[in-house]
Amino acid sequence: MINIENLDWPSIRENLHQRGYAQLSQVLSARECDELIAQYDNPVHYRKTIVMERYRFGLGEYKYFSYPLPPIIQRLRENIFPKLVPVANQWMDVLKMGHPYPADFEEFQELCRAQQQTKPTVLILKYGQGGHNTLHQDLYGDLFFPIQMVLFLNEPEEDYTGGEFVMTEQIPRAQSKAIVLKPRKGDALLFTTNFRPVKGSKGYYRVNMKHGVSEVHDGQRYTLGIIFHDALS
Repeated sequence: MINIENLDWPSIRENLHQRGYAQLSQVLSARECDELIAQYDNPVHYRKTIVMERYRFGLGEYKYFSYPLPPIIQRLRENIFPKLVPVANQWMDVLKMGHPYPADFEEFQELCRAQQQTKPTVLILKYGQGGHNTLHQDLYGDLFFPIQMVLFLNEPEEDYTGGEFVMTEQIPRAQSKAIVLKPRKGDALLFTTNFRPVKGSKGYYRVNMKHGVSEVHDGQRYTLGIIFHDALS
């Protein structure tokens, strides 16, 4: 895993402010990606499996990890969260939404537990031919963190085709804007959980965003989703 401290955090934060997302190159090594994929069928790691078409979420499957998380995932959660708190708190401040987030991840988890949000939300997703994910937002309770992360575990155009990461941005009184990205194996994407603030002539207003995955044409696509808030018990 890359040394999180060595990433260009001022640039990452600026991208989050200006665009609602930021791409990080080669956060995981190829070996780390392969190890996470290899554990997909090991039930000891997971608390729940979701078959997406059963709930009209798309076509594919994902699994929620159970606690304790694998060490590499726990480190990512703990180390990246504090880097995002300044962005999250600025968003909350300019939109006048609630209290600031603590800088320490364990303190944030304590807040989740106080809201009976105790189930881990980290998940691994698998799509085969025809697989896709409908546009959505990952909210699991009243307490949420406004930024999340997805890590791409295999190589587009080699392991699968299609399967682009898609976001939509709904500007008030305008048509939705589509953003289509295809990060490479080991890359990560930080993006808004459900909105970002935009400054207008009368102050800041809220722009809602959703994300999903376009149809996979062939092969298999794996990603790891890291959501920082936990789910209701």
